[in-house]
Amino acid sequence: MKSALSRIALITSGLLLSSQLLAEPKRPECIAPAKPGGGFDLTCKLAQSGLKDGGLLKAPMRVTYMPGGVGAVAYNAVVAQRPKDAGTITAFSSGSLLNLAQGKFGRYDENAVRWLAGIGTDYGAISVRADSPYKTLGDLVDAVKKDPAAIVFGAGATIGGQDWMQTALIARAAGIDPQKLRYVAFEGGGETLTAMLGGHVQVTSSGIGEITPQLAAGKIRVLAVLADDRLPGKLADIPTAKEQGFDISWPVIRGFYMGPEVSDEDFNWWKQQFDTLLASEDFAKLREQRDLFPLTLTGDQLKTYVFDQVKQYKQLAGEFGLAQ
Repeated sequence: MKSALSRIALITSGLLLSSQLLAEPKRPECIAPAKPGGGFDLTCKLAQSGLKDGGLLKAPMRVTYMPGGVGAVAYNAVVAQRPKDAGTITAFSSGSLLNLAQGKFGRYDENAVRWLAGIGTDYGAISVRADSPYKTLGDLVDAVKKDPAAIVFGAGATIGGQDWMQTALIARAAGIDPQKLRYVAFEGGGETLTAMLGGHVQVTSSGIGEITPQLAAGKIRVLAVLADDRLPGKLADIPTAKEQGFDISWPVIRGFYMGPEVSDEDFNWWKQQFDTLLASEDFAKLREQRDLFPLTLTGDQLKTYVFDQVKQYKQLAGEFGLAQ
């Protein structure tokens, strides 16, 4: 009897293993909706490394780039052309949700995809070149007050996007009309940093995780991080906007969505992998190396978070007179 039960257990475990193997996509792909070097690229490569190193994905996951509309092109492509693709996950951020709130993704809204996993939190940051005359956020604000047209801000989004919103909130707190800021939009954080290092713009607005390599290399100075408190570890020397007199905080979620017609079986397979990944100490260390902070949201929890954020962003966009 015991032997028969053992055989049944062995067969059952084998069937479960076979089911898991069948559920794993043959050609997993992560779409970064911008050019290489920015936050979407960071998000995809974090998942690529974490899933591979954790043994949660046997096939290598490639990262592909689909720039355009700060996420709009990728969002529309996934919904309209690849709605059932079980092997594709696409990176998103709070900037994606802000654009959704303003209707910048065309006819599709936040209901159009399946929200898979949030894997980390970044924070907004205002940066200048290391040789910039601006040493503090106050120095920059004073210069903008004297002559708003004298300083060119660069960011990886259009007016109304996340990076613009970060500077607009600071401007509003300082009593400056955000519409008077000189602003150049780039397709992704990588292009923005290149432009600043080349002297084409004087200030960048981004996520802190996007710029830490340049910070470590001594090429830039971060005037302020948009967090409630100073960040830990090697970023502890960076002052917050709040401690410099500007009551601004901008957390940035980083995560993934899938197509709207992906089967429950395939979606739940990915969710299980991310649930396991996010509980791993090794992944926590990997995330810390990328200067991201803990966030664990998958499936319905993430969907609820996304819908709440979009609602808040619609209100914020209305305050700044942005189209919805």
